[in-house]
Amino acid sequence: MLFFGHRFIESQKFYHVFDIDTILTTPPSSIIYVEFDETNLDIINYLQENAIKFALKVDNITQITYASALNAAYIVVEPSLAKTAQKIAENYLFDTKILAHIEDEDEIEELALLGIDGVIFPSAVVKVTS
Repeated sequence: MLFFGHRFIESQKFYHVFDIDTILTTPPSSIIYVEFDETNLDIINYLQENAIKFALKVDNITQITYASALNAAYIVVEPSLAKTAQKIAENYLFDTKILAHIEDEDEIEELALLGIDGVIFPSAVVKVTS
């Protein structure tokens, strides 16, 4: 299981960007975090064109399939959608990893039993402003 933002497991940070200009202010080799939305397609296209590793926060099954087709390295979902997302990822052999966004360590056990690829805590996501 992957852990991002856990208090005693060192991990990479995800840099939450809101436009293309803010990507330029992130450290080299950063993982960019973007919420899936049609208004963010320019950011997603920029990330793809420049081979920048990124995570997409999605809200539903359709967006899960889009995130995979857009070559997101990580798909971030709420725990309630994690089991479905993982099943879809395994069924279609996604190259991307499913991460459940959690607030509390108590949620880890259930997600591990479901076979979810990993978890991401809020502390792993750094909001970037220009």
